[in-house]
Order: sequence, then C-alpha cells, then structure tokens
Amino acid sequence: MLQSRAGLGPARTAVTRDASSSTHTAPAPAADPVAPARTHRDLTQGPIGSTLLWFTLPALGSTALQSLNASVNAAWIGHYLGEAALSATSNANLLLFFLLGIVFGVSIANSVLVGQAVGARRLHEVKRIVGTSLSFFGLASVVMAIVGALETPTILALMKTPPEAQPLAAAYLRVIFIALPFMYLYNFLMMAMRGAGDSKTPFRFMLLSVGLDIALNPILILGLGPLPAMGIAGSATATLIAQTTSLVAMVITLQRRRHLVSIGRHELGCLRIDGRILSTLLRKGIPMGLQMLVISSSALVMISLVNRHGSQVTAAYGVASQLWTYVQMPALALGASVSSMAAQNIGADRWDRVAAITRTGVAFNFAMTGLLVGALLWFDRGSLGIFLPGESGAVGIARHINAVVAWSFVLFGITIVLFGTIRATGNVLPPLLILLVALWGVRLPFALVLEPRFGIDAIWWSFPVGFAVSLTLAAAYYRFGRWRGQRLIDPEPVGDDAETGVGMPAGAVAER
Repeated sequence: MLQSRAGLGPARTAVTRDASSSTHTAPAPAADPVAPARTHRDLTQGPIGSTLLWFTLPALGSTALQSLNASVNAAWIGHYLGEAALSATSNANLLLFFLLGIVFGVSIANSVLVGQAVGARRLHEVKRIVGTSLSFFGLASVVMAIVGALETPTILALMKTPPEAQPLAAAYLRVIFIALPFMYLYNFLMMAMRGAGDSKTPFRFMLLSVGLDIALNPILILGLGPLPAMGIAGSATATLIAQTTSLVAMVITLQRRRHLVSIGRHELGCLRIDGRILSTLLRKGIPMGLQMLVISSSALVMISLVNRHGSQVTAAYGVASQLWTYVQMPALALGASVSSMAAQNIGADRWDRVAAITRTGVAFNFAMTGLLVGALLWFDRGSLGIFLPGESGAVGIARHINAVVAWSFVLFGITIVLFGTIRATGNVLPPLLILLVALWGVRLPFALVLEPRFGIDAIWWSFPVGFAVSLTLAAAYYRFGRWRGQRLIDPEPVGDDAETGVGMPAGAVAER
C-alpha cells in the first residue's frame, strides 16, 4: 500500500464496504490544491444516458478509425499481393497481439487508477500514476519488441503458418516490431486521457494517424513515384510512420495544453518509477493483461486449426475477422467508456450511479451491435468484395463463417460492458477466470473434439458457444459477486498537499 509522506500522518487503507444499497450522494472530495488547466471531464455529474453516449461517440470513432485502417491495409494487401500475403498479415497481427497482452493490461489498470483519482479530485496523483506507467510501459514495450523480433520465425512455425505465407509474415513483422514502442506508447496515452474523461483528443490524433496510414499504404506497397515497391513491408512501414508522427504531435499538443496526463518540464520527477504505484499497476494490470493473453492465445490455437485447411480458408477467416472488428466496435467503445465513467464515480463515492451506468451500457450495446450485425449479414457479399476479388473461392467460405458467427457478437458486447464495470473497481481476477473457462475450457475443446465429426463448422460454431458461456458467467458474477463497494483509492484525502504542492496524497492506493 502507498504510504503518506513524512509529517503528513499515517496512510489509510480504503475499507471495502457494500455501498450498493446506499442511495445518498457522497460529498465531493476536496479538490487538489494545484491543478493544471482543465483538460478533463467530470463524468460523475449530469444525466447518465447522454453523458455516456457523448463520451462513447469519440471512443467509438477512434475504434472505427482503427478498424478502417486495418481494413484498408488488408484490402490493398489482398487485392495486390494475394491470398498468401493476406494470410501472412492475419498470422502476424495475432502474434503481435499475443506478445503485448500483459503490457496492454497495465495500460488498462493505469486508466482505471487515473479515472478513480480524477473522480476523487486528486490531480497530482494522476501525474505520478501516468509518469510511473509511462516509464514502465516504454521499457516493457522495447523488451517485448526485441523478444518478438528474435523469436518470430520460431513462433510462426509453431502457429503452423502456411509455408507460402511465412516469409511474408516475417517481412511484415520485422518492421512492425520497430514500430512497437511508438505504437503502444501512443495507445497508452490515449487510454490515460480517456481515464481522465477526455475522449475527444484521442479521436483527433487517431484521425491523423489513420489518414497518414491509409495515404501511405499504396505508395509504399506499390512503389509509386520515385519510391521502390516494398510489398508487404510497405504496409508495415506506413504504420510505423503514421503512428510515430501522431505520437510526436500528440505529446507536443498535450504539453502546450498543459493536459492533465502530460508531464511538464518541472514535473520530470514524476517519470521516476514509483515501486509502490508500479506494484499496484502490476497486481491489477497483469491479470488484465492475462485476459488479453487468454484471448490471443486461444486465437492462435484457433488459427492453427484453420491453417490446416489451407490458405484459402485462412484468407476467408482473416477477411471475416476484419468485418468482425466493425461489429465489435460498439461493444469495445462502450466497455471502455463504462469503465472510465464507473471509475470516476467510484473515486467520487457515487455508487448510486454505477448500476445505472451499466444498464445504460447494455441497452446501448443491444441497439448499436444489433444494428451492425444486421447490416453485416444483409450486405455480406458486397463487404467481402472489398477485400477479395469476386471470383475468389474464399468469398463463399467467408459468407458461411459470418452466417454462423456474426449474431453472437451481441452476447459478446453485453459481457464486455459487464467487465467494464467490474474492472473499474479493481476486480480483475473474475473476468480472467471467466475468459479462461469460456475460451480454453469450452470454445477450444468444442472445436477440437467436434471437428472430426462435423468438419470445419465445429470451429465456427465454437464462437457463439464460447460467447454464451462467458455471458452467463459474467452475468452471474455481476449479480452475485462481491465487487460492489470496492475501489483502488481511498476517497478521503489525508494530510495537506497545499504545503508542498506536489506529491502523492496519502492512502492513494488501497490494498485488498
């Protein structure tokens, strides 16, 4: 637990209590004595529906832009480099997701801590949390990039990547691993801003990044003008240039605006890794990162099963997965927004709003995800034609995959919203265990055991079966679990920071 500074009295541990039955509004915590220019949004006030909607829309826009970027890249690769190249990028992106799962989990934990600190009006604490996270995140991403680059050939072989796709996947990953630290520092800062209640700034810089990536892809892949044709490595190079440029522009802008999550010249001491903050981040971040590893490792096993059926089936699965990213957009944006909004309300001790935030998120998911699922199934042939030539045999396979799987993303979306609320309290083990059971205990055995009897359809049906199990378990824990009343930070300030103007308020992180 984080202790108070000398002379400010003993630190307190936040007491876990059941606040779910409380209907009174807790008094707002005392404001931090020294605050930067107001660059964050208070998500503890106002009508829940409109507040959640307007906070979610920029996050949804960012998610849509990321999906658009990936789709445009896939379209260029699929049309001009062929099915083997498309299969290579599918395998390469899964590997990338796998290697950075734990680091991504730490960034989620950081977002929750930032949200609770903002809700508790502890703005100096936000600087210390962001500084520690930024330094650790940067170092960890560099290490992961080196490990990934060294082990790429071995892992691609273990994934049973089709032989004709392995050289292409390796060429793509060599460039992506160079970009890795820039890519994930960029995403870390965006998530920290959302934790502070700012979803508009991340959207603007995502727009810059995606615009550059889309513009550079055909130039670098095909070698337009004086530039040589780089093939699949050109797509990765476009990503490197776009993400790095956007990161630099973002940092400059945050500094000029004195944004809450920026570290100014006189605050460089916040970049020192605080072992006590890091301990909390790792205790909460590693289980959340393991959630990503559970998802990505099961996806690696799944694609190894798909790979056994040849490049055409792998290409069809890769294209269907591209379309699924659009279907998942509302759920992912809503889950992140519900988590940020709930975290601020928990930090402000506004437990009376948390359940309503969750219900509103579930209702929005039904409307948004349901609409996209319907559009995908109605216009599936046209949407698949964006990525594959009309005469390709992979188109028919991908249409069948969508018919089996697409509808179940409504179930997935409800689970993500429930997880968003639960993790806002710092409860990270239950979602991890639920995913472990649903994916490794149900989905993969379902596919492995039934494939010999029902063929490749067993793989496709394993998706809705796994989503149904995860929703059932998540709903049961949300209804009966002991997560209510818990938080990571003590809502009552201890000591007087006005004397120093800097530093960590006492009792900042509660040990549970």
